[in-house]
Amino acid sequence: MKKSIALMFLVLIVESSFSQQKTYCNPINIDYGYCPIPDFVKQGKHRATADPVITFFKGEYYLFATNQWGYWHSKDMLNWKFISRKFLKPENKVWDELCAPSLSFVNDTLMVIGSTHTKEFALWMSKNPEKDSWKKLVDNHQTGAWDPQIFWDKDKDELYEYHGSSNLYPLYGVKLNRKTFQPEGEVIPVLALNDDVHGWERFGEHNDNTFLQPFTEGAFMTKYNNKYYLQYGAPGTEFSGYADGVYVGNNPLGPFEYQSHNPFSYKPGGFARGAGHGATFQDANNQYWHVSTIGICVKNNFERRIGIWPAGFDNDGVLYSNTAYGDYPTYLPSQNKNHLDSNFSGWMLLNYNKPVQVSSTLGGFQANLSVDEDIKTYWSAKTANKGEYFISDLGEVSTINAIQINYADQDAELMGKPETTTGHKYIIYSSDDGKKWKFLVDKSKNTIDVPHDYVELQTPSTARFLKLENIQMPTGKFALSGFRVFGKGAGENPAAVQNFVPLRSGPKVKGERRNVWFKWQQEPNADGYVVYFGKTADKLYGSIMVYGKSEYYFNGLDKSDAYYFQIEAFNNNGIGPKSEIKKAE
Repeated sequence: MKKSIALMFLVLIVESSFSQQKTYCNPINIDYGYCPIPDFVKQGKHRATADPVITFFKGEYYLFATNQWGYWHSKDMLNWKFISRKFLKPENKVWDELCAPSLSFVNDTLMVIGSTHTKEFALWMSKNPEKDSWKKLVDNHQTGAWDPQIFWDKDKDELYEYHGSSNLYPLYGVKLNRKTFQPEGEVIPVLALNDDVHGWERFGEHNDNTFLQPFTEGAFMTKYNNKYYLQYGAPGTEFSGYADGVYVGNNPLGPFEYQSHNPFSYKPGGFARGAGHGATFQDANNQYWHVSTIGICVKNNFERRIGIWPAGFDNDGVLYSNTAYGDYPTYLPSQNKNHLDSNFSGWMLLNYNKPVQVSSTLGGFQANLSVDEDIKTYWSAKTANKGEYFISDLGEVSTINAIQINYADQDAELMGKPETTTGHKYIIYSSDDGKKWKFLVDKSKNTIDVPHDYVELQTPSTARFLKLENIQMPTGKFALSGFRVFGKGAGENPAAVQNFVPLRSGPKVKGERRNVWFKWQQEPNADGYVVYFGKTADKLYGSIMVYGKSEYYFNGLDKSDAYYFQIEAFNNNGIGPKSEIKKAE
């Protein structure tokens, strides 16, 4: 009896500590599986997923994504529990276990199907997915759709399916029979790219390559105020500018018109880059969020992660996704913050390009690559041995609110989704002088995978030095793409940015109007800048994070429209004032 009481007390303590956490940080920290496809791991085995979709169903968030051999669920959008399950039938001879899955529900039934070019895939259903209780709703779904999304129009009790992934063909839509869930009527094209006009739809890392036609994919439908918002991804998952756009219509199959604010989900700069091929969902408070793909794309073009961004519809019905400081600590749904202006915690990155010390270095994987705010680069120790360490010098004694540890895959040996691993075991110490150390975070007994572990301190701490000591890795060497410390420094915020100028060809002047060149005067106290953009001065929903530069080439404008721009500087202490808004015809 005493043991039972003690155990209950311990559970209450653990649950209480979880409930007190108010923030999360992108990329989200889930136990991503490893790429299961042999041809994709020739440059190194690695974790990978993409094409996420989340829905809030019966009090739980359900998350499905590409090639994970199962799915996650969560009550708070922070602590995700993985359920192992394969949905493909024996006759489905493909590597892609639920590639770019559709996840939706009708009344009390959740529905899932993956991508296929055949008509042999099953549409699965569950009334209790938390318990892994599934059965086939349709044995052979006849759409044969890649990147499918099944949309239930609740008001009309009608079903539609949208699909497509191509740089040659458009996205398609078809009505489904409400009883059989099979297609009925004509499959019609509903959306095609227009990259001659929309600069952000052009192929390439900087939307400036023309050797390939851009791809459109990832159709997703959201209904809001009797309008239908058909979302799509472009121009390619490999690129930092991977984004989601949206067309709006009065009917489920269109016609649709291009929304004035596009792309609505876009994050080309910062640590976690890319915000394309995703899904829009509502939380327990009926607020909107957008989940999408973050690119790493080093060992393979399809090495990717997942990000969740505050989203919503403004008073004019414009769909937006707020990615400004989107890879910094962000408030969870439990905090019920305004998604346009108060979802960022205000905790700043304390150790950008600050000095580091390490126990060892493998080849060219240098230590400073773990604090350069680039998820594509990383430091690796020579081994995965207990005692390998990484020390970050914040430069001054600072207030620490949270720490994100982003592990990199160096010499990983796993493929697919193992049932269990040893997990990431580590200890973080803090110090004011780099000599006397004290425990700050102890995860030496951790048994779960935390590849992007995010620890919000229940009580803020003060220190100048942090030491991450490895105890055990689940696979591969001890390697970090980003050891990121968040809080507030002891100095001044940067000043307002001076001489901010957007250079763009005029409407009657020969030139490439899809491009703009931003120039500004370097602010001495800045670590970086956020440039905001939009087509009206009161809707600067787009944002670009730039580190350590005083210029930026942005090639994502729509050709014919005027734009408005604004800039602010930030550092480890906070954010400076916004500049005057500049208009570029």
